[in-house]
Amino acid sequence: MRKDLQDYYDRKTLLDDESRPKAVEKRHAKGKRTARENIHDLCDADSFLEYGSLIVAGQRGRKSEEDLMRDTPADGLVAGVGQVNSDNFSAEDSMCAVLSYDYTVLAGTQGGFNHRKTDRMLELARQAKIPVVFYVEGGGGRPGDVDFEFISSGGLNIPTFVEYGRLSGIVPRVAIVSGYCFAGNAAIAGCSDVIIATEDSNLGMGGPAMIEGGGLGRFHPRDIGPAADQYKNGVIDILVKDEVEATAVAKKYLSYFQGSIKEFTCSDQTKLQELIPENRKFAYDVHKVIEHIADTDSVLELRAGYAHNMVTALIRVEGRPMGLIANSTRHLGGAIDSAAADKASRFMLLCDAHGLPILSLCDAPGFMVGPECESTAMVRHSSRMFITGSRIEVPIFTIFLRKAYGLGAMAMAGGSFHESQFSIAWPTAEFGAMGLEGAVKLGFKKELEATENIQAKQQLYETLVKKAYHQGKAIKAASKLEFDEVIDPKDTRQWILSGLLMMANQIKPSGRMVDSW
Repeated sequence: MRKDLQDYYDRKTLLDDESRPKAVEKRHAKGKRTARENIHDLCDADSFLEYGSLIVAGQRGRKSEEDLMRDTPADGLVAGVGQVNSDNFSAEDSMCAVLSYDYTVLAGTQGGFNHRKTDRMLELARQAKIPVVFYVEGGGGRPGDVDFEFISSGGLNIPTFVEYGRLSGIVPRVAIVSGYCFAGNAAIAGCSDVIIATEDSNLGMGGPAMIEGGGLGRFHPRDIGPAADQYKNGVIDILVKDEVEATAVAKKYLSYFQGSIKEFTCSDQTKLQELIPENRKFAYDVHKVIEHIADTDSVLELRAGYAHNMVTALIRVEGRPMGLIANSTRHLGGAIDSAAADKASRFMLLCDAHGLPILSLCDAPGFMVGPECESTAMVRHSSRMFITGSRIEVPIFTIFLRKAYGLGAMAMAGGSFHESQFSIAWPTAEFGAMGLEGAVKLGFKKELEATENIQAKQQLYETLVKKAYHQGKAIKAASKLEFDEVIDPKDTRQWILSGLLMMANQIKPSGRMVDSW
């Protein structure tokens, strides 16, 4: 082999995990994978092409070139492009930018040169309009890079976060968190469309050193932003066991934005007739409804640990990708509070940005009310659903499963029942300007107060509620054309498919920014 080519292979060999056995062994001992192992699992076989592999940490002023090549390969950031899910989608639709901080190199910190590499990859992703998957484990900014001191005091003129923010709504962006992720690394995660995190991860805008340096006390990294807390408060979208599952989920998430698939199955649709209890006061598991409507194994729920009264998920129907919002009666009776409104609004923005139609399963007794609820700025948070619904360009298909009361039901339909491309009801649905019981107590207050006998008052109340229910039940309400149709639940998928076909030429990505929250 000629010498220049031999020099090339000798240099590239230093990048391989095999050249750093102690670092790899230490990584494996913690149950973790290396950056390159994760990337090779994410990308289809032999499709990953690395960019900027030969750079080293900006520490030539304190270490030899040989030490830097050995100890800081790729400056702690492995980056490039590859294909993901090419077995189901075209090569063009499968292209993806992939970046991973390397925790075996200076704790996955952000160095001056790896920032430049990141900026280059983000620029390419914007030009090519390809998704970005970013493994963001690491400790934030790196103070040990001395080669940049003559041009920067604080390293605050880097464009990385702006460049990543500019991609919002333009391409899907996935952050995968495993282990410790603090400061600048956490900022990358927070700017992403979705955060997939392992159960042992810790995520925070400042690590132990920064906290102690600010005079705020000494903490172990495990005490800062543990995954369980960040899942409950809505920071983490999907919580997984380990990096293997995280990578698999990332591939599934990307698939919804890569297009339709030809092969699919679904469950027996007649089962939908049985999932809503005949007793209108009984709660039920809306997840079972979703799983029966959607193609088999096609449901990916986002932010499941947060605002349990609102379900947001990616699904497929007849192989076609969609977004889904649904009320869960097991929490607050399905009423929409501030957290649920934020969750639904942000998800609708995500779907609109990337051209995913939205299926809304409504069982909403309305917006949550009361002094405690209003103290959460409910007036502002609830209004987000109306503003978002009025501005998104993708179609909304609304199905009323049971309760459809007041402003909450209108919000679930995009702001008004006729804002939906179709608004249909199952026979179990019921409609009203507010909850039936409340409407009776308010509207017939004088009659109820005038009835002194307790038993007679209760009997009058129940009679009035029954009458109100009869007037508001789906088959009766349909005669006033407030919504489009009442259907047999088993025909739900047929309606959805018809809506998708009808609106096919109008389903386009808006490219609008997706709110980080």
